[in-house]
Amino acid sequence: MNRFSSFDWVPDFARGHVKEFRVRWALEEAGLPYSEMCISQDDKIAPAYLRKQPFGQVPCYDDGEVAMFESGAILLHIAEKSEVLMPRDPQGRARTMSWVFAALNSVEPAVSAVTHIDLFYKDEEWAKLRRPGAVEFLLLRLRQLAGWLGDREWLEDRFTAGDLMMTTVLRDVRQDDVIAQFPTLRAYRARGEARPAFQKAMRDHLALFANADAAA
Repeated sequence: MNRFSSFDWVPDFARGHVKEFRVRWALEEAGLPYSEMCISQDDKIAPAYLRKQPFGQVPCYDDGEVAMFESGAILLHIAEKSEVLMPRDPQGRARTMSWVFAALNSVEPAVSAVTHIDLFYKDEEWAKLRRPGAVEFLLLRLRQLAGWLGDREWLEDRFTAGDLMMTTVLRDVRQDDVIAQFPTLRAYRARGEARPAFQKAMRDHLALFANADAAA
């Protein structure tokens, strides 16, 4: 059984954006059964959990054969089990892995730089000085991505784990004035969000926090 960790509660701004969602969505796409281990904010710093996830984050993952952490690594492991997420020919496999790493290493840092400023530091003087440069770099990365995507439906000839990861990264572009400049990327993100596996995974992800609120 595929099992991953998730938080039992997060603040409103994080709901729908916690990285365990990537694993949940991947397992839904692959049609693989799974269960989740809900942990509290106290649990994440407990020695038992830190032996599974050294940084006290989610997700960690165990399928009975391997135990691992980091959403990108877990996604690729799941993709190896499912042709829905990763083609079996060497070139298709290589391109899928390339796009997963591109989402995490080329695009996500630019997205995170602006998002962190806007969510946590917007009133700080240093943040006001830093933000224009961070936005400029984010626009560059999005422009490059949009240039590749062009009129494609997906990053390659069909949906893969690379699109799953890239969609989750683009969902973190919370600045409407930024994403509005790239209708191609906005439509691409919407296609990912419209997939039935995404919809099912998101309902279950958000239900965790609805249940926590109801019990509070």
